[in-house]
Amino acid sequence: MKIIYKLLLALIGISCCTQLHAQDIHLSQFYETPILRNPALIGIFNGDVRFQAVYRNQWNSVTIPYQTGTMSGEIKFSVGNGNDYVTTGLQLTYDRAGTSKLQSTQIFPAVNYHKSLNEDKTSFLSLGFMGGIVQRQFDLTNMTFNNQYNGGRFDPAAPTGEEGKLALKGYTYLDAGVGLSYNSVIGEDVNYFLGAAYYHFNRAKISFYNDKNIEMAPKLSINAGITIPLEERVKLIAHYNQLHQGSYSEYIGGALIGYGLMNEGLESTRAIYGGLFLRWNDAIIPTVKIDMEKFEVAMSYDANISQLRTASKSFGGFEVSLVFKGFLNSRNSTLERLNCPKF
Repeated sequence: MKIIYKLLLALIGISCCTQLHAQDIHLSQFYETPILRNPALIGIFNGDVRFQAVYRNQWNSVTIPYQTGTMSGEIKFSVGNGNDYVTTGLQLTYDRAGTSKLQSTQIFPAVNYHKSLNEDKTSFLSLGFMGGIVQRQFDLTNMTFNNQYNGGRFDPAAPTGEEGKLALKGYTYLDAGVGLSYNSVIGEDVNYFLGAAYYHFNRAKISFYNDKNIEMAPKLSINAGITIPLEERVKLIAHYNQLHQGSYSEYIGGALIGYGLMNEGLESTRAIYGGLFLRWNDAIIPTVKIDMEKFEVAMSYDANISQLRTASKSFGGFEVSLVFKGFLNSRNSTLERLNCPKF
């Protein structure tokens, strides 16, 4: 138990660091988008298949809301003598922000190989890769520029001053990321994982001005999680995520406490969860979740604590996620295996 407490203190301590900023989209329920979090985390669940959808609506109290939607799917199957596993996945993401309707659409296939490190299949080292296409565009019709103001009056017919500069209203580029994770068990029923991922290593060109010198900054993602049984029907699930991209950083961590609804102890497949997450210097995030065996529904809300809270009145973003998970009716299913990568 001393090891468990040290791990929890480490997660809490790390989450109380420095400042939040990010260039990529971010979600409060980051643990429901493993391909965006770390491609080496896909497939680490109890089942063969999993489908996840997340929707986020942010800054509705300040400006035109920022909207983000994601959908992902994973399928896991054993390879070789059955000790190792491979997971393939697909991530679809749509994000629209502000008056200009700046939007990004992403399609990311992913693959993850789980290498068993012992005979009882309780420890795995996983190497994951994702790569795909990103399309970005915006709408000029709702934008205004300084040159269109004459004597304090706005003239929509006046030249914007951006003619000849703003070469593109949209562009497409390839993106990629790679990750590594380790997941194992402490004792008989404490599951945990540690991971790190590196995104945008191909440094794609990203400029509406067609400037070849503007590149997507690489991003480092550090991940951790642990599940701890507290009583016969009660368990704690903690997650931590840390991002560094260029000069910006994001630190988010927290925990959910779950109560099993069926008299099956820790094996109960139906439970309710409640908890709290913190995005450092940005938001406190209360979260509730219902697990109905194959289906999960979770809702969270960002209570803004950043310098923007005066304008936002502490309102931030609402987020909801839906998850389906299960086993396949096939010989290759992990259902009859002694153990498989899970969390």
